[in-house]
Amino acid sequence: MADGGRAAPLILHRVEIEEILCSIDLVPAIEAAFVDGSTGRIVLPPVGELLLERGEVHIKYGYRRGDDTYVVKVASGFPGNPERGLASGNGCMLVFRAETGELGAVLIDEGHLTDVRTAVAGAVVAKHLAPPEVERIGIVGTGLQARMQLEYLRLVLPGRDALVWGRDRAKAEAYAEMMASRGVRVGVAATTDEIVDRCQLVVTATSASAPLVQPTMLHPGLHITAVGADAPGKNELAPRIFGRADRVIADHLGQCLERGEIHHAVAGGVLDPTSVVELGNVVAGTQTGRTRADEITVADLTGVAVQDIAIAQAVVAAARADGGTRREPRGPRESGDEVGGVARGGRPRGVD
Repeated sequence: MADGGRAAPLILHRVEIEEILCSIDLVPAIEAAFVDGSTGRIVLPPVGELLLERGEVHIKYGYRRGDDTYVVKVASGFPGNPERGLASGNGCMLVFRAETGELGAVLIDEGHLTDVRTAVAGAVVAKHLAPPEVERIGIVGTGLQARMQLEYLRLVLPGRDALVWGRDRAKAEAYAEMMASRGVRVGVAATTDEIVDRCQLVVTATSASAPLVQPTMLHPGLHITAVGADAPGKNELAPRIFGRADRVIADHLGQCLERGEIHHAVAGGVLDPTSVVELGNVVAGTQTGRTRADEITVADLTGVAVQDIAIAQAVVAAARADGGTRREPRGPRESGDEVGGVARGGRPRGVD
């Protein structure tokens, strides 16, 4: 026990967090978080950002009014790390007691919770905005998030074939082979044009700084979820796409106006920000999402602290319900752990 009889902070490492996540149904938890974010229940300060020579660090934090905790997250991305045998992403989440400011929990997740909540957000978008008939899912990108997006989409769009494109065809073929081992039939596309043409739902999950998808590729009934542009300098979709879309959805409008695809479209004068619909309002039913099968819909996911609050609180609650007060790591992860595989209970897990 800490001084004053208070319990010492709960400390969870990644291997334990992965086990805990297997017992949590995250889709409704993240849905509820988006609703709270769109109804003014969340105190959401601007994103903190630190740009380094070899990487970037984002600090996201917030508080849900009435909760007994608040959450601060630090997440980093270093693209050159894989060449050193390291994961490109890292980070941790800190959970504090809202009444006293005391540290209640340390989640040393190595960025895994950010990866998971991002993938779950993609599933939430698809659940509410995908066209009624999705024969094939298109994935632009071959990294960890591209793999996890497809795994979580299978929770709401089960049994669908997929098509992948990557700048490096060898990586795209490796992606397809790995997903095939999990029972997903994935073809490899030669161009992003082919991805959009042959798919009804497309997810872009890259760190591109120039558009990979152009407005000439669009077709009736298409839905696009853009995941990669979480900073002002990133851009996966040509801004004019937003001028042609029937419905544009933001995970958080204020944040999307500062970073992400909507930021570029508004700056380019092709999108009126008052026409943008927030995802939380679509989930709650207070704003309209897709209304017709032939509509073109686009969702911009920049990653919001409401997601971090929801997943951190869910993990801590599950750990405490299991009787944990302080845990030590059980040992390093095995190097052969799967990437984006499905853990027990049918819920995806992503391990670098």
